[in-house]
Amino acid sequence: MISYRIDAADARAHLFRVTLRIERPAREQFVSLPVWIPGSYLVREFARHLSGLRARQGGRERGVEQIDKANWLVRCEGGAALTLDYDVYAFDTSVRAAFLDAERGFFNATSLCLRVHDREAEPHAISFAGLPRDWQIATAMPRADDGRGYCAQDYDALVDHPFELGRFWRGSFVACGVPHEFVVAGAWPGFDGERLLADTRRICEAEIAFWHGANASARDVPFDRYVFMLNAVDEGQGGLEHRASTALVAPRRKLPCIGAALDDGYVDLLGLVSHEYFHTWNVKRMRPAEFARLDYTRENYTELLWFFEGFTSYYDDLMLVRAGLVDETRYLALLARNVNAVVGAPGRRVQSVAQASFDAWVKYYRSDENTPNATISYYGKGALVAFALDLSLRGASGGRATLDAVMRALWAASGGGPIAEADILAATAKIGGARRGKAIAASLAQWVHGTDELPLAELLTPFGVKWRPQAATLAQRLGVRVAESALTGVKLTHVLRGGVAERAGLSAGDELLAAGGWRLRRLDDAQALLAPQPASPRKAPPHEWLVSRDQRVLRIPLAVPAAGEDGASVQLVADGAASAAARALRRAWLGG
Repeated sequence: MISYRIDAADARAHLFRVTLRIERPAREQFVSLPVWIPGSYLVREFARHLSGLRARQGGRERGVEQIDKANWLVRCEGGAALTLDYDVYAFDTSVRAAFLDAERGFFNATSLCLRVHDREAEPHAISFAGLPRDWQIATAMPRADDGRGYCAQDYDALVDHPFELGRFWRGSFVACGVPHEFVVAGAWPGFDGERLLADTRRICEAEIAFWHGANASARDVPFDRYVFMLNAVDEGQGGLEHRASTALVAPRRKLPCIGAALDDGYVDLLGLVSHEYFHTWNVKRMRPAEFARLDYTRENYTELLWFFEGFTSYYDDLMLVRAGLVDETRYLALLARNVNAVVGAPGRRVQSVAQASFDAWVKYYRSDENTPNATISYYGKGALVAFALDLSLRGASGGRATLDAVMRALWAASGGGPIAEADILAATAKIGGARRGKAIAASLAQWVHGTDELPLAELLTPFGVKWRPQAATLAQRLGVRVAESALTGVKLTHVLRGGVAERAGLSAGDELLAAGGWRLRRLDDAQALLAPQPASPRKAPPHEWLVSRDQRVLRIPLAVPAAGEDGASVQLVADGAASAAARALRRAWLGG
């Protein structure tokens, strides 16, 4: 047995004190801390927060030799248990690491629990000390047999069960016979917990039915219980999936309030809940073949994040409409938002979504001012690939073949285990049918490995959905993204490749002070400050823009393209005059 005692007594210093006990240690016992956490593809160097590592065996101190940034060696004598003590600084409010203060604690074991080399397959136990008497504990990790702690079957399971500690709201429900729990830390008094439970239950039931059929029961579901852990904060949003739980962070203003109408913020939160729950099947169990055995010491590369993150991103909002939580109009608006985000990134013409998956370790999680020009999100573009594939299958078969069927076929064939791209293409070809299946699978491979535009407008036509181009905003016409504030004015965060701002010589970090002789507080002020432009941007006369760069004030001539040119967005609208066949296809798609 490998056991950890987690002491939270030094909460004001944000320190967890960890005691690791190793029965029957090796003569040369190596231990290490993971450098990344599964589901978040970046080397995060968790060992940088570990300090004061000491070792004792049989009442005697043992020397600890640091081998590299995250590995240590202890030389032992005899068979007495080895005890390691160390501190971990915990002040990261994200879902990926650890946090501790006088009000709340949270951790993933990848941040706190050293891996005992060659003992990973043994049971690993966690107990607690130093918790305030009124603090609660939430986790999906099973309780230990003695009832005094928690026990995981092995190290992989240990690091796949986060813990929420503190004074938090707690509620529960049953979905398809499976107990579910939802805990919320940091909620304000008007929070409508019962509504959150009811809406989450509908999402869970819809997704269980998606994977296991309308009559699914607890026997079909690959977990005994499930826990949602939400940390409500002022700003910030994200989630991290685990085998029987998820850690979430979201602005508390997005929580439902008693008596309030459904708003975009709450819909966004429900989409996050839907996304992470869908991952319980798609990535935590059915996963890339490269992830069959995880290596915690280095990057784990795969080209399949477009499927495991992107396809999950397609289904997260789709499950909201299928669960009856949003209507058709709102769903099409959510879909259009993603279309516009992808179309607005010049990097979609530079990097395929398969390449973006492989490069996640150095690009997606390390975004900068050039990110939209150099790469594409495997979440956003992957979701549109799933959308295009679903409509292709449904349109070619009159609704008989679907992406839903492909996902379930992959689950059945893999037994909920590792898959490769060849498996996805083969399942697509089989579900698509003898006449069109191979062609649709070939299109999928081209979309994934190429940079051509997806034929979304064409694919939507048989479903009675109109593709309506919208007039470009001023930022789109200029080819920029900005940050605005009443104090600092307008600052360029990104200058997009090929846009008029780039051609004029503007750079990320520039402050736009004035346009046409008028002070700017917001970029859209320039709409009224500048003279009307001709129909063609090539004939538009340049106006003088006053720009601050590195404390210097520059005068830059810049012509603003006319509305409707350069980077227009799209609106998706159900066609009220669509044929009965088109309406039936749309109902089947959105209703599952």
